Amino acid sequence: MEFIVLGSGSSAPHPKRSQSGFWLECENGTILLDCSASSNHRMAQENLVWANLDAIWISHFHLDHCGGLFPFLAAMKHAPETQDRTKTLKIFGAKGLRELIEKFDKYELLKQPFPVEIIEIEPFDEFEILPDVQASVLKTPHTENSFAIRIVEREKTFVYSSDTGFCKPLTTFAKGADLFVLECSIFKNKPTEKHLELSEAMFLIYRAKPKKAVLTHFYAEWDAVDFKTEVEKFAPLCEIIEAVDGLRLDLSEPSAVADG
Repeated sequence: MEFIVLGSGSSAPHPKRSQSGFWLECENGTILLDCSASSNHRMAQENLVWANLDAIWISHFHLDHCGGLFPFLAAMKHAPETQDRTKTLKIFGAKGLRELIEKFDKYELLKQPFPVEIIEIEPFDEFEILPDVQASVLKTPHTENSFAIRIVEREKTFVYSSDTGFCKPLTTFAKGADLFVLECSIFKNKPTEKHLELSEAMFLIYRAKPKKAVLTHFYAEWDAVDFKTEVEKFAPLCEIIEAVDGLRLDLSEPSAVADG
C-alpha cells in the first residue's frame, strides 16, 4: 500500500500547496481520495496511471474536495488513454452524490467508454471499495454529508479524516491504523468548530495510537510555523509527518518517508 499526497492545502490558492487530493495504491487497484480542481494536473505531475484508476472516494461536497471530479470525468470520456478501457470506475460518496454529478448531465459525464458506478454511502456502512479491500465510514462534524473513511487491505489499515471538527469517535475509528491522515487546517485559536487546530489533532492522534500520522489541509498561517518544533511540544507517541504536495509513503516500509 502506497500513499501519495496530491494536494496538502485548503480551498485558498497557495503557491506550494494544491487543494485536497490523495492517491492510495493497493495491491488490487488504486483509489483517488477526494478530487479537487488541482488533482487532475497533480496526478499527471506524479506520473500516476490516472486512466486506469479503479475507485474515487468523495469525502464531502465542498468544491476543494470534489470540484475536479467533473472535469476529470470529462477528460476520461475523451482521452485516448481511456478509449479501450473496459473495467468499471466506481465513485463512492454520501447520499446526494449522484444528484450532484447529474447536475452536469449536459456533458453526459456518465456515458463513458467504460461503465461508471455511483455508490452512495450511509453512516456506519461497510463496503468493498476494491476487490478484497474493505472500507467503513464515520460521520464527522463538518457538513451534513462529510465522512471519514477507514480502508483495510490484508494487514494494512489506512484512515483519512478529511475535513472535520473535533470528533472523539475518530480516536476509536483510527485505532492502531498504519497511517492516520488527519486534517489540521489551523495552527491555534481556530475561528470555527468545523476544522481542527494542532492541539486537537494531536489529542486525537494520541488517543488513536496509529503507527504513523500525516497532518494536512493547511491554511496559509502554517507558512510561518515551524511544524516539527510545534509538534514535538506534544511529545508524540508516533511519527507525525507534515503533508506536502508530492509526499510518498510506502506502508510496507514503516520508516520510509520520501518527498516527491
